[in-house]
Amino acid sequence: MVASTREPSYLQVVTPSVRLVPMSADQFVVYREAAEQAYAEDIARSGMMPELEAPEKAAEDFSRLLPNGLGTKDQHFWTALDGDDEVGMVWLALTEKSDGLHAFGYDLLVPVDLRRRGYGRAILVAAEELCRESGVVRVGLSVFGANAGAQALYEAMGFEVTMLQMTKRL
Repeated sequence: MVASTREPSYLQVVTPSVRLVPMSADQFVVYREAAEQAYAEDIARSGMMPELEAPEKAAEDFSRLLPNGLGTKDQHFWTALDGDDEVGMVWLALTEKSDGLHAFGYDLLVPVDLRRRGYGRAILVAAEELCRESGVVRVGLSVFGANAGAQALYEAMGFEVTMLQMTKRL
């Protein structure tokens, strides 16, 4: 019997490759409704504010950030595709600062049934490439404290904590 030099399939990690395409108006409508609701739930779950106040905060934040929806200046929405299959999305805002162009990631989403397959990492890699091509010098993001999976991904991708806000329920 000849010993195999291949790793067992359960040890092989395949990182998918994705391409980012501009989000369509129809995709944006569906995204915005779901994202605003999810954001309100995250706000309440995090303890930032009571559950009854969170939807109003979410609606205000989305309205302030996106006064012209998908056409809001300097707000960029991409759909992530693996082949022809939608596997997620990313929302980046670009802002010119004294040291150059900065990007802020407002959302990176991979559907629940596609998580833990490398799509989040692949979307980040593709988004970073788009940022480099646009001349971005720094990328920032926020992540809710209870989202340990996202925190681990961002740390593994080289993001560093710049501020930590904490709360305690009495």
